[in-house]
Amino acid sequence: MKLIKSIIFGGFAAAALSLASCGDWLDVNIDPNTASDQSAAYYQRLSHIQFYTNHAMNIGAQPVAMLCGDLTATARTSNQGKYAQWQMSKWRTTTVYQWWYVGAACNLGQMIDFALEDEAYHYAGVGYLIKALGFAMMNDLHGELPYSDALGENVTPVYDTGKEMFQHTLEDIDQAIEYLSMTQGPNAVPLSANDIWAQGNVDKWLKFAYLLKARQLNHLIKKGAGSAADLKYDANEILACLDKAQKSNADNIIYNPTDSGTTPSDNLGWDEPTDWSGLYSCIGMNSGYYFTRTLFENLTDFGGYGVEDPRADKILPWARSKKGTGSDRRYEQDIKWSDNGLWRRTIGVDMNTTIRTNGNIEAPSGFENGGYVIKIENHEGDTVFVDQRSRSTGYEGKANMFRYIVEGNEGAALSGSFYTRATSPHFIASYAEACFIRAEVLFNQGNTSGAFEAYKNGIKANIDCINDKLSEWVSQDANYAGCPSMTPMTEADINNFLNNGIGTSGDLTLGKILTQKHIAMLFTIEQWNDMRRYDYDESLFLNWHVPAEYYINADAQLTIPMGKQPRRWRVSSHEYNYNTANLNAIGEKVVGATSTNGSFDNWWNADDMWTIPVWWDSDQQ
Repeated sequence: MKLIKSIIFGGFAAAALSLASCGDWLDVNIDPNTASDQSAAYYQRLSHIQFYTNHAMNIGAQPVAMLCGDLTATARTSNQGKYAQWQMSKWRTTTVYQWWYVGAACNLGQMIDFALEDEAYHYAGVGYLIKALGFAMMNDLHGELPYSDALGENVTPVYDTGKEMFQHTLEDIDQAIEYLSMTQGPNAVPLSANDIWAQGNVDKWLKFAYLLKARQLNHLIKKGAGSAADLKYDANEILACLDKAQKSNADNIIYNPTDSGTTPSDNLGWDEPTDWSGLYSCIGMNSGYYFTRTLFENLTDFGGYGVEDPRADKILPWARSKKGTGSDRRYEQDIKWSDNGLWRRTIGVDMNTTIRTNGNIEAPSGFENGGYVIKIENHEGDTVFVDQRSRSTGYEGKANMFRYIVEGNEGAALSGSFYTRATSPHFIASYAEACFIRAEVLFNQGNTSGAFEAYKNGIKANIDCINDKLSEWVSQDANYAGCPSMTPMTEADINNFLNNGIGTSGDLTLGKILTQKHIAMLFTIEQWNDMRRYDYDESLFLNWHVPAEYYINADAQLTIPMGKQPRRWRVSSHEYNYNTANLNAIGEKVVGATSTNGSFDNWWNADDMWTIPVWWDSDQQ
């Protein structure tokens, strides 16, 4: 998309002059008064590309969390509230596309080319790997899009089929492995110069490449057994890739936003800091988002073993409150108080009911809450539900990350959730994911003992990652030590859960593996990929059901007809506004696309196009 690249990067190059004091992301050394797409060197582009790639993944994860039944919103008629009841809309479809294509991908081609000229093979390898990661995300979300022609001179690039896109991701991963395995030339800039994801650790990048390849190949389960070279489900090749992927949390690639308060703003319309969490930007700083009963039950009584997951206190938000003497027994079994009686944990909004459509839930008696109420639409006074807002200490200049419904009132604080704070970590490549993929493959092969070992290791790995960040937060601010959402999990609680709360190899099921993976990969697009791979099977995704509101919402059933499920997003408006001919042309190759009198023009605009499976989600060869 040469036209977009020239215009957008020119804008970034002009802005780059102000970035020099903030990590030298895009210092302009070639005629700073006349910015061009030649202005930034390969090493100056990398952190810029990483920022927009990471943000695109975070932005996409927000509606995915609602489609998958973990997150909901107060207002049913808002875009967020629509997704929670499977009423599909254009919300976020263009934003993710824009942050990937315009913010990141448009700079990858030149970064790779310039890096190779300087024999900076590690930058080229990372470039190919991020290219595969980003285009895999676009294929997961939208299906067919420009890939092979996307970064060239053509201002209206032709489309690749979903199969071609998938094949290209594997080719780019292999190219990344080749370059990352090479020794850089004598004049090449070290990868550590601007790598904000792995700080230049080439070994971590290589392990990430093998994890991403295993992830992609694992998507092919509907293609039938065979060779990965033929794009079939190749269990042995997946396991071989995992053998070269992460071996422990020390191999993880985790992006840790800093919220320094001094970083520049992005240039794609949000005008927000470039070093705070994308999930904070989408969710954590905004009111009206609540976790669901599905997630609540999976965290508080997974598998019916009666042992609470120690992550429950950290993921589910808390509110400052005062425990009264007349608690309402309808909620008593769900409500948890801190030991000092000053914090109360949320319960989950039950999307298996029509709770958001009626007013028959009354405020529980006997609870004082510092003079404020937290609302669910038509349920004013329902303080049992705590939304997950928090605050930024850097850019917003707040004293701590707690959100105060009444500023300055300690009795009106919200803790936020582990994943959606301004400095919450983003798990880009994790040992936990590698463990869960291995557990799934081994279980499907009948190796339950090996599967259980990998399953347990995956749970433990995720718990340890969360604990590492909690320990860091508590060390930074003594105010956090009194809040159950912020304090590290104890070894006793962790061991009790691992030994008594996850089952044994004798009662292991695929559903337990997939549900624990779901928890460990909360707020990632991979959650939706798993649900599509296994066709939304309610027996495999524990405590999840099609949202009850869907069945009473005619508009939702227009986009997702009864008996079908969300399978893709509508294409970005940039494509149907500026690349319509190529978008229409690909329709005849999209299995499930609607034709009219033999023409596939506007196939992408059909009411139910959201139910067309992307290529890997079908048995299409």
